[in-house]
Amino acid sequence: MNLLEVTNLAVQFATQDGTVYAVNGLSFALGKGQTLGIVGESGSGKSQTVLALMRLLARNGQATGEALYQGNNLLTLPAATLNQIRGNRMAMIFQDPMTSLNPYLTVERQMTEVLQFHKGQDRKSALAASVRMLDAVRIPEAAKRIDMYPHEFSGGMRQRVMIAMALLCEPEVLIADEPTTALDVTVQAQMLRLLRDLQQDFGTAIVLITHDLGVVAGLCDQVIVMYGGRVMEQGSAQQLFKTATHPYTLGLLKAVPRMDRDDESLLAIPGAPPNMARLPKGCPFSERCSFAEVRCHDTLAPLQSVPGTVGHLRACHRDIARVQGMQTKESRHD
Repeated sequence: MNLLEVTNLAVQFATQDGTVYAVNGLSFALGKGQTLGIVGESGSGKSQTVLALMRLLARNGQATGEALYQGNNLLTLPAATLNQIRGNRMAMIFQDPMTSLNPYLTVERQMTEVLQFHKGQDRKSALAASVRMLDAVRIPEAAKRIDMYPHEFSGGMRQRVMIAMALLCEPEVLIADEPTTALDVTVQAQMLRLLRDLQQDFGTAIVLITHDLGVVAGLCDQVIVMYGGRVMEQGSAQQLFKTATHPYTLGLLKAVPRMDRDDESLLAIPGAPPNMARLPKGCPFSERCSFAEVRCHDTLAPLQSVPGTVGHLRACHRDIARVQGMQTKESRHD
């Protein structure tokens, strides 16, 4: 049984320059203990997707479609009902802990308030549970450090505090928005191991927003590749890393440094992301795609199943074998 089912999610923003179509027709299902990665460049619609699910969009934003959690559409629930779910059964780790943690309150105060509000615990019980969770995310001397302020922690430790706060109520769904972006490589690896371990302990389903395909490879079961607010390719992590079929996905993979290919230079995707208020008539990637033809600029390709696969989808007019063949040929000439 799926914990979260999203169908035809769309997010729009009314701006002075016109309507910005940040997310268009996104659908996915997430089961217990599964990890879904949503990847793409900045401005592709990743963060707006999860902010829409948590009903945290800016005032000029509007979300339509369905996001069912236990049969309830999160997009239309009354605020009082939503607040019983948000932060309790569904929690979110934000990208920058310094903008999410209150600098004027101790970590203890911020953590115990979560349990007092959602679980009705008294201060003493909430404190004990908070210390246990800080221990679980491997903060040294948690009982002593819980009385410290956020600025007294390192960046990696602040991120651990955010993870601990998100997991206090043992949520069924955890949303992590670029949780390792501001961290150095060593701390990133520690965070990923921590998320894997905590997922095994609690059976939490995770939605991971990232632009780092290395993070996706290490943690995700399913992957959605977004560009210009639309899904370009979707499937299991194994399918996308071994048999990617969309030119954009292939471009992202070629831009990843690999230790087993030290003779191959990194290739950047030419051009820049589209203006979200003036998206192309056809495929949003058509202006940057080396495989684009006339119909790519004029007609939007539907998201369809890749023949011979289960759950592998792509939105591209071009023949799969031809795209992969041309990509291989280009690699030999680089």
